[in-house]
Amino acid sequence: MSVIVTVEAGRRRPVPAPAPAPAPVAVPLVGRLATWAHRRPADTAYTFVDFAADPEGVPRDLSWGELHRRATVLAGRLRRVAAQGDRVAVLAPSGPEYVVALFACWYAGTVAVPLFPPDLPRHGERLASSYVDCAPRCVVTTSAAADRVKEFIEARPGRPALILADDDGAAAEPFTRSAASRDDVAYLQYTSGSTRTPAGVVISYGNLAANVRQLWTAFAEGRGAVTAVNWLPLFHDMGLLATVAVPLLHGTRSVFFDPVAFLMRPERWLRLLSTAGTAYTAAPNFAYDYCVRRIAPAARAGFDLSRVFVWLNGAEPVRAGTVAAFADAFAGSGVDRSAICAAYGLAEATVFVAGDPPERPPTVTRFDRVALAAGTARVARDGAATSELVSCGRPVGQRVAIVDPDRRVRLPDGEVGEIWVYGANTARRYWRQPELTAEVFGAMLTGSGGLPIGPWMRTGDLGVVYEGELYITGRRRDLIIVAGRNHYPQDIEATAAAAAPQVADGHVVAFAVSHFGAPDGAVEKAVVVAERARSAPPGDHGPDEAARDVRAAVWAAHDLALHDVLLIEPGGLPRTSSGKLTRNLARERYLAGGFPTRPAR
Repeated sequence: MSVIVTVEAGRRRPVPAPAPAPAPVAVPLVGRLATWAHRRPADTAYTFVDFAADPEGVPRDLSWGELHRRATVLAGRLRRVAAQGDRVAVLAPSGPEYVVALFACWYAGTVAVPLFPPDLPRHGERLASSYVDCAPRCVVTTSAAADRVKEFIEARPGRPALILADDDGAAAEPFTRSAASRDDVAYLQYTSGSTRTPAGVVISYGNLAANVRQLWTAFAEGRGAVTAVNWLPLFHDMGLLATVAVPLLHGTRSVFFDPVAFLMRPERWLRLLSTAGTAYTAAPNFAYDYCVRRIAPAARAGFDLSRVFVWLNGAEPVRAGTVAAFADAFAGSGVDRSAICAAYGLAEATVFVAGDPPERPPTVTRFDRVALAAGTARVARDGAATSELVSCGRPVGQRVAIVDPDRRVRLPDGEVGEIWVYGANTARRYWRQPELTAEVFGAMLTGSGGLPIGPWMRTGDLGVVYEGELYITGRRRDLIIVAGRNHYPQDIEATAAAAAPQVADGHVVAFAVSHFGAPDGAVEKAVVVAERARSAPPGDHGPDEAARDVRAAVWAAHDLALHDVLLIEPGGLPRTSSGKLTRNLARERYLAGGFPTRPAR
């Protein structure tokens, strides 16, 4: 059966009436599941398209009524082994059972910890550290993953109960849920690990409800019935919000599938969007670049993307070149350039902070690179070195301030500083990390200039407000400072990618390392690690020549001498669970000698 026909038509199969009791009491946003289950029990809520079962995709539908019933049953089983406020780790693959597990945790009054099974490649260390940190009382998984999860649990401290989310034959267990306030903890969102060891962001029901409304207001207000189509993992902040939480607000439909299925055949994403009607989607920048590179022009004619009203681009720096390439490549498929929306967010803000509105094409500004590195945003004159940045629009329902972090004063528009956020969507703490909590969530302004004194949430990101809109310039800890001059790594990466055909565009990281031996003990040196292009043009232009081209280009464009250049095999750079490159882990691997190649001199 073709997945296109099935998804387009939708299936409404009879489902048992929702269990009349015990019904969970009102919970901000989450309580809407019971509402939709009562009003529209047979309507499809979530559809998981299983490409592992069939390359064409097998849709597995979950109606509002069935989800409410299964979540209620599972919540009763959770309450037998976990008390209200205990952590429940979800170590399940993407699918309907994952959604059931999340709602069961919330129905039971426990704290959900969305994680992933132990067999996710290259993320074992992150899973282990997150699991040990949250110390779950219970683990929820599926029958298919149970053996691997049990082995993982037995190798770690503690002996949490193991419950299967797909055990539909289990009898319902009576339980009573006390009222949940907006300040009660809904889940722990563990950060991706791109900048530090995974830390559990404590997300309250109030944070979740506020951010969902902000997202809807920014991108979907007045749209009516819409469909979400996404492949991001449900343990990822953007995946959880876009796929699971936003549809709750107005009882809209969500279609999702596994990230591996996207990476294997990215056209699946666009095919599902073609048949979903009025739809929105969200993905990191690399996904749009991936579609341009991997989907042949001849195949693009088969898509009808004219009803996709938002292509949210976030979770990593948005590249102007990618935005233009995607819009041009799929213009014939109906992609509306105005629907491509650059956004900025982070787990500490639940996910969303600011976004470019879908009513206009993306705003791209060419800033003077030297002035920007010195802390001032100024449009570049002809012939000047430029940094091409995509506007992330304006914050919605929250405050954003550009701050001098040392003096803790708000900077005027046009000056680069650290981005601070204040709003009902911002979390208040990390799980069991009081010092980091005070540093990140306890920031206070000195002389607020009409803004709240605090507490503000420090993002660690650098940005500037220019003509009223937010531009992200980089991360404070990623700045490469050599001989007293600031260099943004993304600028160096773009130059390196264009320097030689052997370098894969978008697969380059630049970072600084401490080099000892100078008179003052240590200085910062710049390093570039790049993946080799899979389809480099023929010829004898080898890695040594490519490295020399990179060095020459970076010196000419940035007046920066690179300490080292490595050209490694495709797929060799470390990535987070959402697929974005991580400079921090690349730096650590470089210092440990972990890249499988010699330096290209």
